[in-house]
Amino acid sequence: MFEERVGRVLHNMEEMGLEQMIISDPPSVFYLTGRWILPNERLLALYLNKNGNNKLFINKLFTVDGDIGIEKVWFSDTDPACRMIADCTDHEKPLGIDKKMAARFLLELMELGAGSSYKNASECVDGARRIKDGEEKEKMILASRLNDEAMARFRGLIKEGVTELEVAAGMCAIYKELGTEGPSFGPLVSFGANAAIGHHKPDGTVLKDGDCVLFDVGCKKNSYCSDMTRTFFYKSASEKGREVYEIVKKANLTAQAAMKPGMKFCEIDKVARDIITEAGYGPYFTHRLGHCIGIEVHDAGDVSSANQDIVQEGMIFSCEPGIYLPGELGVRIEDLMLITADGAVSLNRDSKEMEIIG
Repeated sequence: MFEERVGRVLHNMEEMGLEQMIISDPPSVFYLTGRWILPNERLLALYLNKNGNNKLFINKLFTVDGDIGIEKVWFSDTDPACRMIADCTDHEKPLGIDKKMAARFLLELMELGAGSSYKNASECVDGARRIKDGEEKEKMILASRLNDEAMARFRGLIKEGVTELEVAAGMCAIYKELGTEGPSFGPLVSFGANAAIGHHKPDGTVLKDGDCVLFDVGCKKNSYCSDMTRTFFYKSASEKGREVYEIVKKANLTAQAAMKPGMKFCEIDKVARDIITEAGYGPYFTHRLGHCIGIEVHDAGDVSSANQDIVQEGMIFSCEPGIYLPGELGVRIEDLMLITADGAVSLNRDSKEMEIIG
């Protein structure tokens, strides 16, 4: 499995005209080795070469047991780690670097002449990660099933007198009970007008009658992330609230039905955006339609009007249209979508029908 993933990255490097690359992003190192290494301020470097001279440079502080299919090169805090890497690179060839390498390491490698030139080659790994293999799909499906189960329980947290912070704490407890590795990001809980604020962080706001209740939540299982959003109403919903909800739901479902390989990401965004615009709320849909997801809740790549990339089978990304009316309310409905050979399937099964709770 990991050998196949390395092979895909090497293929992408060849397409970019590169024979060697250094990867320092921990999620990408995990993707290619199956080992989580969080180096903090220390150097972590996975060197890939088309000739198979692949090496993982790792500080002795960390533990990486077993055969990972790649030679491990250990160094201590007092060893010249960048020099050790430069001794292995081909100084006559361009060297790919990923977007997460710290400047202090990159600058030293440049001073050492580790490559003839340097190129941001993050897309070589990001492109491979964007298309999920069979095992990744299974893990993503499981994470979303657990998120559906959690969302069903979250409804029970909506009750008179509760605060956003109290609900968020209850969510974390439920994720633990379900056997997840915890939230994939801090749960977003928004009551009433707070739901119109982009990525509002839960605070002491108390739930009141007629509030919309927006939950944007995700969990992690087997190192893979889930993400979904549902919007409810507490005790009652205004006419405008009902109208906005149905428009957002229509945009969500119509965009999902249109998804298929060969489309451009921007075309999917347009399907949802046109529905909201034609309903008169275009200025209040203030973000892209979605983002790619996998090992990170926001993997590289998005569903936006600016993204001309082609959608491919095996990709997983969110579909999350929204309308946000400042000072009033906000509605967002989000599912994760898996692109199949002839369309797309939602990884989420939680109902999208408007609910009044309480």
